[in-house]
Amino acid sequence: MERLWAPWRMQYVGVEQPPGCLFCRVIDNPEDPDASLVVWRPQGAIVMLNKFPYNPGHAMVAPVAHKASLEELGDSETSDLMRAVRRTFTVLRQTMNPDGLNAGVNVGRAAGAGIPDHVHFHVVPRWNGDTNFMAVIDDVKIVNEALDQTAEKLKRAFAAT
Repeated sequence: MERLWAPWRMQYVGVEQPPGCLFCRVIDNPEDPDASLVVWRPQGAIVMLNKFPYNPGHAMVAPVAHKASLEELGDSETSDLMRAVRRTFTVLRQTMNPDGLNAGVNVGRAAGAGIPDHVHFHVVPRWNGDTNFMAVIDDVKIVNEALDQTAEKLKRAFAAT
């Protein structure tokens, strides 16, 4: 049997997540351990890396307002959120050089929302061939860059543009 080693992932296995909303915690408390994944804090929104990424650079873009659905956002909150999503696309394209990007919103647990009470976009860089035999046959995804490396790269890119 071939073994794939990713010991840095142990910090997430079987660890109880802190109570409360992830986005509100990192918005209100920059000292929160998960705040190290925040790569940009624009007006009215927050951009942070997903702790459990599908691909390197998998970002989540959330409004500052704690609201469960896009319909609950006011016009200015929606504008702030979409400006942040658009800029995230630009920075990910420049920094990660993907062949494409996926963006989506899961509203409600039935739709796959892991944080159902705070609406957010997932923006996932994609590369031709990034779905390989590991995902198809063995239900395993290999992410080839550590989160802290990706976070530092993206923080520099957001600050520079």
